[in-house]
Amino acid sequence: MKMQSREEQTGLEHLFLDFMQMKEFAKNPVIMKSASGVWYKDVNGKKYLDGLSGIFVVNVGHGNRRVIDAIHQQLEELVFAPPLHSTNLKAIELAKAVSGLTPGDLHTMKFFSGGSESTEAAVKLAKQYHKQTGNPGKYKVISRYQSYHGSTMGALGASGTTKRKTPFEPFGPGYVKVFPPTCYRCPYGLNYPECDVLCASIVEKVVKEEDPHTVAAFMVEPIGNTGGIITPPPEYFRILREICDKYNIVLIFDEVITGFGRTGEWFAAQTFGTTPDIICMGKGISSGYTPMGGLAISDRIAKAFLGSGDQNLEFAHGNTFGGNPLSAAIALANIQEMKERDLPAKAKKRGAQVWQRLEEMKELGVVGDIRGKGLLVGVEFVRDPKTKKQFPESMKFGSLVGKKALQKGLVLRFDPHWIAFAPPLIISEEETDKMMDIFEESLRETLASVN
Repeated sequence: MKMQSREEQTGLEHLFLDFMQMKEFAKNPVIMKSASGVWYKDVNGKKYLDGLSGIFVVNVGHGNRRVIDAIHQQLEELVFAPPLHSTNLKAIELAKAVSGLTPGDLHTMKFFSGGSESTEAAVKLAKQYHKQTGNPGKYKVISRYQSYHGSTMGALGASGTTKRKTPFEPFGPGYVKVFPPTCYRCPYGLNYPECDVLCASIVEKVVKEEDPHTVAAFMVEPIGNTGGIITPPPEYFRILREICDKYNIVLIFDEVITGFGRTGEWFAAQTFGTTPDIICMGKGISSGYTPMGGLAISDRIAKAFLGSGDQNLEFAHGNTFGGNPLSAAIALANIQEMKERDLPAKAKKRGAQVWQRLEEMKELGVVGDIRGKGLLVGVEFVRDPKTKKQFPESMKFGSLVGKKALQKGLVLRFDPHWIAFAPPLIISEEETDKMMDIFEESLRETLASVN
């Protein structure tokens, strides 16, 4: 009798996972079975501390009773409403709740079933807005290198992460990139603050060269994930806001990762003191208890889509699960939980604890830069902190540390040169220390193995 392979035994031969070479993954697969609080348990009974909120998602933690009860209650009442004919009470309630959390005049909501749908819709909204306000030639979208705005084609077109976008090129016309505010490794070879924040002010030159009459939007992550938790200097967003106002450009904040308490405020727009025209939401809006995303839209932008039936001014965009009553009920319970426990404030406190532990690890000689806000903290590894010389690309030092941590039961976001921490906002002081203990142990063992 032919023996079944491990892939056949687990069923992995039927799956493609995200950014995963399945042949390698199947050799030693991690298959999660259950979760509670900040802990996962796999099919073999091994526990993992969730240092990444799944993937920047589970802000209120796993197994939250308030959210689970809301699911059960809504299942008994209404799980789907006809989107071309109606809305539902939970969607209305959610729109009102989120509008009470967003900064400035971002009072109009549109909901989707994920972050990529949200960023894609934001670009479409900006283009239609300009067409309906007398500027039909505005179609270009400026974004940043090293960014990632989602997996759909429009969102990928705005993304600047080579390995994620190149396999699917070419995209449609009109995507323009600028360098991100990577102060630790300034693309212009300058130092802050003597640089006068050139990474922001140069956007005006780009707009002029592209022709302001053709530029519709600037899409930006307040903190860039795929580039290594890129965190801008304080003046950065104020300068971008001024440029966008000057040239009638829609400023879009992609807050799929940073929204809903992650940076220590409800939105990173508040953390950085700048109100965009559109905020893209996802991940933390439901803490992963349902796939969900959304847009928060300024009153000025929303006004252009209001009119009589024969004017055809409505947003020409639909989504089957937008404003789904079950998803809306889940998001409402998630927000209520975050409010009651003041989780944004807790993110600040625990984030400071992570930051302090990383500062202490500088004595190991490989911690180059620490960056982030709240409970979104990244650390870049270097061979020499004085020169900022990196480890050889082929070594993939950060990935070695991250994989060692996973073996020890800690889930983190890791790349060849950096690692990110983003645990659920409910994490306790003791659990945070546990997370950092495992990380430090993994870092020390990795250093010992490569030296």
